[in-house]
Amino acid sequence: MKKARVLLVDDKESILQLLVRILGDAYEMTLASDGTKALASINAAEFDVVLSDIRMPGADGFEVLRAVKARSPQTAVVLMTAFASVPKAVEAMQLGAFDYLQKPFEPDQVALVIARAADSRRSLDQALSAPGSEPDPATGYHRLIGKSARMQEVYALLRKAAQLDITVLLSGESGTGKELAAHALHSASARSAGRFIAVNCGALPQELIESELFGHARGAFTGASLAKAGLFEEAARGTIFLDEIGELPLAAQVKLNRALQEREIRRVGDNSSVKIDVRVITATHRDLKADAQAGRFREDLYYRLNVFPVRLPPLRERVEDLPLLAAHFLDKYARIYQRQFEGFDAEATSAMAAYGWPGNVRELENVIERAVAVASPPLLLRADLTAELRLTSDVALPVESLVKMPYREAVDIGRERVSREYLSALLREFNGNVTRAAERAGMERESLHRLLRRYSLQSEDFKSPEQKSE
Repeated sequence: MKKARVLLVDDKESILQLLVRILGDAYEMTLASDGTKALASINAAEFDVVLSDIRMPGADGFEVLRAVKARSPQTAVVLMTAFASVPKAVEAMQLGAFDYLQKPFEPDQVALVIARAADSRRSLDQALSAPGSEPDPATGYHRLIGKSARMQEVYALLRKAAQLDITVLLSGESGTGKELAAHALHSASARSAGRFIAVNCGALPQELIESELFGHARGAFTGASLAKAGLFEEAARGTIFLDEIGELPLAAQVKLNRALQEREIRRVGDNSSVKIDVRVITATHRDLKADAQAGRFREDLYYRLNVFPVRLPPLRERVEDLPLLAAHFLDKYARIYQRQFEGFDAEATSAMAAYGWPGNVRELENVIERAVAVASPPLLLRADLTAELRLTSDVALPVESLVKMPYREAVDIGRERVSREYLSALLREFNGNVTRAAERAGMERESLHRLLRRYSLQSEDFKSPEQKSE
């Protein structure tokens, strides 16, 4: 297998050499001693993974991150710093960072994060370029996964929008897959050979928004020693994805509205305009119509963006997709962590089905990644899930969730829950005596033992204190 290409960026030579020793011969590595040199490397070549310090002379880690995502959105970027904080971590993730490391770090931690990042890039390349890689239309569309009626409606809209060079507004709660939908639109469109540039409008520094989107002329402001093309120019003949468009300040909305209306942009400090040939996709978790009516978002821009609206449903509105998504993420992270799992036990399945998933598909993926990291094969158990999910297994599955499932799946979940509750009550009745419990249940002792193993029940847990001390 071809080695993944990794760019290591840090202004301390000792850190660079430490990283080289940690990563060994597993990767093809390029070193950059500051952010400016990193930007030059990024412009000259494409990397699978970029591991960069944040605080450096010249360009900092966030500039490196933005440059990587503008040139190669599939590249996984990991940021590291000795000045870690929650706001910085959140900002890094909003800008598209794959992960975030705090110095000092353990060698094993770095090796694992880079291995995951390289595997993520490899999987994404295979998904986007391998012949026949698109999921079965019955269960997904490009990298979106789901077979529910709600998702089939989304797929139908995306297929129509992909055939048209039309502005699309993707709405939906955080974690519902809006960026995946934008990628799908680009990949299935006539612009697929062009670049896909994603930018989080909420993460752009307010004073640099216009320069980032539209570019600037040399000398336009202090520090602008060279002319710079903006992201709209970078996305020429391709697609620009403006995520969290509702966070864009009103002043920037005026410039964006004019750019969309005239199909041209003007760099900051420049007197001439540049024609743009780019497909615009925007996304928001906010109610833009209500924001427009309240004066928080320009009404003219809202109507210009809302040409072809597509809403991504929250996970709680398509609970029938849970088994498919959970199995996909289990397989994904089992491969990344090189662990063998056969699936979920009945109690874990019930807990996931009963949970509300406020963080949607992104939360489900995070929960399963953590569970795979801490669980012992072959089955992922309820005990391996987060505390919030473990609590849900003690609560009856809401009827609203049941009626959104096919009859067979709803009955299966109900059967699993009742079976476990029956077996627990049976063992409690006979203080963990499996022989007497089997007689009451009208089954062979070995058959009862098999059921107890299936539901992760231990007869010892039901014995009285006196029995346990014997």
